[in-house]
Amino acid sequence: MAKITESKRLWLRRRLKTERQLERSSRPLLTCFRSAKHMYAQIVDPETGRTLTAVSTLSAGVREQVGKTGNIAAAKAVGLAIAKLALEKEIRAVAFNRNGFVYHGRIKALADGAREGGLSF
Repeated sequence: MAKITESKRLWLRRRLKTERQLERSSRPLLTCFRSAKHMYAQIVDPETGRTLTAVSTLSAGVREQVGKTGNIAAAKAVGLAIAKLALEKEIRAVAFNRNGFVYHGRIKALADGAREGGLSF
């Protein structure tokens, strides 16, 4: 069995803490994930667990706007795109699930982009 590194253990701990806090929310969840090269965001219905809409730096509209996909500008573009799709589905208020990632850098840029796009959380 593989050992879990200290950084992975701390990330899992933050992620579970965030999930426990968001279990009580009735708002749709804006969940984000970041990898070394890309940013992913989706809006999930908390009651059914179904994805209502999703955007990433791999999406056609976002990829055309930004050259590099692993930077703050790309994360902000993903935030603006997810807000636009959410408003089309008449979703205005969400709960932000940062998925255990620390709120700075690309995660903060995604949140700021979603707020600029019209989502409130």
